[in-house]
Amino acid sequence: MSSSEWAHAALQSFDAVVNATEGFRSRPGQRLMAEQVARAFSSATLGKVDEESGEAAPTRSIAVIQAGTGVGKSLAYCAPAIALALARGSRVLISTATVALQEQLVNKDLPALAARMPQPFKFALAKGRGRYVCKLKLERLAGTGEAGDDGEDDLFADEEAAARAKRPRHETEARMQFYSTMSQTLSQGAWDGDRDSLETPPEPEVWSPVAAEGASCTGKHCPAFSQCTYYDKRKELVGAQVIVANHDLLLSSLGARVLPELDNCLLVLDEAHHLPATALDQFACSMDLSRITWIERLASRGLRIGALLEVEEIADISKHSAQLRQTLQDLARIVMDVYGDQLKSQPNAWGPARVRVPRGELPELLIAPLGVLAASAEAFLDALRAISKALRAEMRDKPEEGRRLSTLYAQIGMLAPRLEGLHATAQLLLQDAPEGADHTFVPAAKWFTLETDGDFIVVKAHASPILPGTALRNHLWSAVRGAVLTSATLTSCGHFDFFMREVGLHGDEAATTLEVPSPFNYAAQGTLIAAETRADPKNAAQFTPEMVDALLHDIARVEYGALVLFTSREQMRQAVDALPTAMRSVVLVQNALPRTQLLARHRERVERGEPSVIFGMQTFGEGLDLPGRLCESVFITKLPFAPPDDPVGEARAEWLRAVGRDPFSELVVPATAIRLAQWVGRAIRTEDDQAHVYCYDKRLTRTSYGQRLLKGLPPFALQQRVAR
Repeated sequence: MSSSEWAHAALQSFDAVVNATEGFRSRPGQRLMAEQVARAFSSATLGKVDEESGEAAPTRSIAVIQAGTGVGKSLAYCAPAIALALARGSRVLISTATVALQEQLVNKDLPALAARMPQPFKFALAKGRGRYVCKLKLERLAGTGEAGDDGEDDLFADEEAAARAKRPRHETEARMQFYSTMSQTLSQGAWDGDRDSLETPPEPEVWSPVAAEGASCTGKHCPAFSQCTYYDKRKELVGAQVIVANHDLLLSSLGARVLPELDNCLLVLDEAHHLPATALDQFACSMDLSRITWIERLASRGLRIGALLEVEEIADISKHSAQLRQTLQDLARIVMDVYGDQLKSQPNAWGPARVRVPRGELPELLIAPLGVLAASAEAFLDALRAISKALRAEMRDKPEEGRRLSTLYAQIGMLAPRLEGLHATAQLLLQDAPEGADHTFVPAAKWFTLETDGDFIVVKAHASPILPGTALRNHLWSAVRGAVLTSATLTSCGHFDFFMREVGLHGDEAATTLEVPSPFNYAAQGTLIAAETRADPKNAAQFTPEMVDALLHDIARVEYGALVLFTSREQMRQAVDALPTAMRSVVLVQNALPRTQLLARHRERVERGEPSVIFGMQTFGEGLDLPGRLCESVFITKLPFAPPDDPVGEARAEWLRAVGRDPFSELVVPATAIRLAQWVGRAIRTEDDQAHVYCYDKRLTRTSYGQRLLKGLPPFALQQRVAR
C-alpha cells in the first residue's frame, strides 16, 4: 500500500471506533488530530534500510500536535497509530511523563479501544527494572537464602551493617519482618513482585535493597530466572503490539533493546512538554568526593573473584583503587580550598549548599586530578568488564553453580555503577571549549555541593548539559523514524518555537506542527480575575503577607472545591500559618497526607456539599483532573517562574548572555508561559464546567511579558481587580 492508502485506512479505523462508541460526541478537533497522526505515521519509513545497495534514504516524519483540554488526545493518536502498526507489521510505543496517564491508558483507554477495533491487539505496560523485586536479594534479606560458608553470599553485609547501626533495633526488626512477609507473599503467588502492586508501596530506602538492577543481574544465568517478575513482564512486552512506557525509561534504555527499536516502531510522546526536563535529568551526572570506602570494597571483590576465575586483567586493580581514593580526597580538599568559604556561608534551609563554576571553566588546580580520575576509573572499569565476561562464561559452562556465580556477579554489579558515575562525571567536568572555538560551543553546567551527614561533611561534584535539544537530537531523534509529540501545552506565548528548540526539532525538515484548539467555550465557562496587590511581587517580604490576606478573603467564599497553587514552600507555609481557626478544617495541604488520600478526602467533602480547598505546589499544578464542583476556583499566588538558583538554568542564561541573547525573553518567559498554562488548565476540565481563575501577580497585566503570557492562556473573560 502507498502511504496515502495507509493513512486513509487508519483514519477509517478511527471513524469506525468513534461510530461504535455509544453516546460519543463528534469532535472536529479530534478528527483533525487523527488525520495528522495518520499522515505522519504512514509516511515514515520503518525497518532497516541498506543505502549502500541503492535503497533510498529512510523518510523521517515527526508531528508535533498541541491539543487543548477536551480534544480527546488518546483516542486521536491510539486508533490511527494502532491500525497502521497492525497493517505494517510494526508496533506502537506510547511514552508518558506521569503514572496517572499510564494507568489511564492501560486500565481504561486501551481496553475500550481493543473492544471496538476490528483487529485484535495486545498491550502491555513497560516499567523500569527497579520497579520489580529481585528474588535472590529478597531471599537474602528475608533470611531465607542459602548463606555461603565464607560469607560470600552475604551481599549486603557491609552496606547493611552501617545502615543498621544508625537504625533503632525495633525499626530493623520491623524491616526484616517486612522483607519476610514480602518473600512469603511472592512465593505463595499472592504478589507479583511489582512494587506498585503492593497494598502500601514501601519507601525508597526500604525498597532499594531488594530492587532489581541491571548491573547486578545475570539474566538467564540466574537460578531464579524462571520465577523472575521482571523477565516475565519482558515476555509480555514481546507479544504486545502496543507498549506503554514513560519518558525516563525511553531515554535511559536507548540502545539497550528493552523497548522496541525506534527505527521500526511508531512512537507517541504524550505529555511531551516534560521531555526536555527529563532529558536534562537523564544526561546529568554527579559523584561523591567524600564517601569513598565503597572503592576499596569493589577492589577487594574484584581481586577475589578475578583470582577465582584466573582473570589476568585484575593485576592493576589495587593500583587503580588506591589512585581513585587518593584523587577523590585531593579533589575534595581542592574544592574546599577554592570554594569552601562560599559553600560554608550559605544557609542550610532547603538542601545542600551549592556553588556553580562560571562559564564552566574549572580552576586549573582541578584539571589534572580530574584527568587522573577519569583514566583510573576507565582502567578499573576495563578490569571489571573482563571479570564480568569471565563470570558469564563460567555460568554458561557450569549451570549447576548458578546461585554462587550469580552472587559473585551481583557483588561487583552492586558497586560498579558508582564507578561508572565517577568516570562519566569526570569526563563531563573536563569538557572544555576546543582551541579556537567560537560562540557556537555550549559549555556544560558544572557545580559543587556541600552537605552534612551526621557529623560527616559530604562534598559532591556535578555536571549537566544545558541544552536538552542537543542531547535529544543526538540520542533520540537520530534513531526515530515516525513520531507524534502531543500535549495541551506545547506552544508558548502562542508559538511553537520555544518547545521546538527545547526538544531538538527546530529546523528539522521532518517535523511539522499543528495546534488543535479546545472545544470548550472558555469565554463563557471561565473568568480570569487579575487581583493586583500594592506590593511588587519581586519583594517577597512585602508581597506575600498582602497576597495571603487577599487569598484568605477570596477562599472564604469558596462553596465547593478549589485549588491554591504556590511557588515556594515558604510562601505556602505563611499562608497556612495565617489561616483562621474556622478555615483550617477546610484546607488540605500537600504532603500532609499521601496524594491519593488527600484527593480522596477532597472528593468526599465536595460530594457531601462541603467546601474543600487544596494547597499545593508545582506537582499539583498539572496532571490533576478535578472536574465540575471538585475545582470551581483556581488561585495562582504568583507567576510560576522557575527557581532563580537552578545551576543548569543559571549556566544556560550565562551562555545566552555571552552570545548576545536575552535569557529572560528567550528562556524564562516561554518556560513560565507553559507552566502557567498548565496551572490555569486545572480550572475547566469538561464542557459543562464553570470556573474562576485568580492570579495575584500584577505583572500578568502590567508588563509587556505579562501580555505575552496572557496570549498563551485560554480566552477567559478577564476581570481586573485593583489593590484594596
